[in-house]
Amino acid sequence: MSEFINNYSQSRQELLKKIIRSLHEGASFEEARSEFKKHFEDVTTQEISQMEQALIKEGMTINEVQRLCDVHAAVFDGAISDIHQIKGPKETPGHPIQVFLAENDRIEQLLKEEIEPYLVGSGKHNQLMLRVGMDRLAEIHNHYARKEYLFFPNLEKKGIDTPPKVMWAVDDEIRADLKAIQKNLSEIEQDETKTKEDIQNLLTKIRDMIFKENNILMPLLIETLSFFDWVLVDSSSDEIGYFLEKPKDSWKKIDQEEQEEEQTIKGEVKFDAGSLSPDVLNQMLNTLPFDMTFVDKDGHVKYFTQGKERIFDRPKTIIGRHVNMCHPPQSVHVVEEIVESFKSGEKDHEDFWIRMKDMFVYIRYFAVRDKNNEYLGTLEITQNIKPIVELEGEKRLISK
Repeated sequence: MSEFINNYSQSRQELLKKIIRSLHEGASFEEARSEFKKHFEDVTTQEISQMEQALIKEGMTINEVQRLCDVHAAVFDGAISDIHQIKGPKETPGHPIQVFLAENDRIEQLLKEEIEPYLVGSGKHNQLMLRVGMDRLAEIHNHYARKEYLFFPNLEKKGIDTPPKVMWAVDDEIRADLKAIQKNLSEIEQDETKTKEDIQNLLTKIRDMIFKENNILMPLLIETLSFFDWVLVDSSSDEIGYFLEKPKDSWKKIDQEEQEEEQTIKGEVKFDAGSLSPDVLNQMLNTLPFDMTFVDKDGHVKYFTQGKERIFDRPKTIIGRHVNMCHPPQSVHVVEEIVESFKSGEKDHEDFWIRMKDMFVYIRYFAVRDKNNEYLGTLEITQNIKPIVELEGEKRLISK
């Protein structure tokens, strides 16, 4: 029975690929749509995703799949069977899905009310209103950035990487077109007819993307992401931002410790974002191009990095030693003054720079505090910045 199901699924995939390949080879949209209706009553978002990935594995370029994406979304329009599976999250106030779909409604409203009315007719008033509308539309970047940096990584972790690549490429096209139009609208001399044509083409691209997001991406996310994936998406959304306005409702359903426990691999050190094994963490810190030393709140040396290029000697015997004993007597009062200013909250950092042999040494001290702003200790960072201050011009190519 399972073999029959697998064969049936593969057969559907081959037919889907055949239809899209026919478009690639020059068939008309109507021919492709007719062929689709002959063999399918519906198609799932998962099948669309698998088809796109299969086409790329077989040699079709991302750019070509991107071009066909505009067409096959229309071919499948009305036949995507799992569109209505998004009702739950869609109706949950503050859920990332609900927020995203509400933003698409807001984008559509802006297109209809703040841009399209001024594509008819001409004059300074129309030009000004188009500039205002396009400036407000530019915040669509936040909408796309949340999709690219919060939704796509979760799909990629589960092996679904083609739809993200294709969509991201279209997002960048929309951003570039929008930026070019804004520039044209700010010019004193401009081809008004050409600018309006460019705007109309941009609105078409944006509406096509809205369709793909609502009817293909959202159901795919619902099907693929776990509850904890959504918690991470929700907790990171504010940092990226939204389209024109922040959601009024908050979606918070899990204790922070439970979230961290779910996301941390056993034996790794947990951080605010991610986790690392002790060995990777140690080697990563030793790879940094500067020295770091940490002194705890009681003044004892607890840690220092051991990179390849060291500026000051740091033998392991200083671990546990009081910081006052690690400096010459004539400079101890400076160290004490810095630490005291950190403890009192008067300062958060102090910087020094000195010439030493053939180096220009930058020494920085930072107060380390917990989430309640309680003093935990002092971090010292020392770096030879001579190669940095001597930089000139630009470097845009990889060194040979």
